[in-house]
Amino acid sequence: MRELDVAEIAACLERLCVRANTQLPEDVRGALDRCAAAEPWPLAREILSDIRENYRTAEAEGCPICQDTGMACVFLEIGQDVHLTGGDLEEAVDLGVRRGYVGGYLRASVVADPIRRGNTGDNTPAMLYTRIVPGERVKITLCPKGFGSENMSAIRMLKPSAGRQGIEDFILETVEAAGPNPCPPMVIGVGLGGTFDKAAYLAKMALLRPLDQPNPDPYYAEMEAALLKKVNALGIGPQGFGGHTTALGLNIEVLPTHIAGMPCAVNISCHVTRHAWEVL
Repeated sequence: MRELDVAEIAACLERLCVRANTQLPEDVRGALDRCAAAEPWPLAREILSDIRENYRTAEAEGCPICQDTGMACVFLEIGQDVHLTGGDLEEAVDLGVRRGYVGGYLRASVVADPIRRGNTGDNTPAMLYTRIVPGERVKITLCPKGFGSENMSAIRMLKPSAGRQGIEDFILETVEAAGPNPCPPMVIGVGLGGTFDKAAYLAKMALLRPLDQPNPDPYYAEMEAALLKKVNALGIGPQGFGGHTTALGLNIEVLPTHIAGMPCAVNISCHVTRHAWEVL
């Protein structure tokens, strides 16, 4: 049994808050580079060039890639042979996020109540997701999620009779309705199966898979590629000004589900699909 003080988790999250908001992941950079090289529409190429200059400047200057520094979505994979010590885990997570956002001069975007509002002033509480996994390590992943894209996400409880065509129609309908609002080129996470809540979780998890890693199941890998092609054929383009680059990638995550259902969730992210991680 390995002991890990929750203060280490707080310190890690403090680092990740700044890193995720100022450094775009390599897979997203690579996708932007590939799309810029292949984009035939002049205005779309110019916008993609501006986007690439923006993330390079953000990293060089240590400033946020986007003014919306998002809601802190924290994913913990906790080894079952780890004993957490030193205090309450959720309090430690919020402490790390608080220190990262305040100390890193990142925008506080969280309100204390959905209706009555009231900014909490430090971007807490974080949205915390935990999994117990084998081993004695803890993997911490931070995904700052902006709401220009989050607001364009959707879930639908499809019937099995809808089949693959119904799933594809729902995804394309969601992306087309989003239009320029999520600051395309977007990244699309799809969760398929499970229950109402689990499908939404899967869709968010899909955003964390590197864009250069297709689904390990050949069936879903083919479906990802086919859907990405259809999404880009919509012609929304970078920032909604047209072109062939509406999305940088589309990832699908699946789970078994009930015989009577086929839940499908679409979690849309903007081109600033931020995530950073460490293993303690």
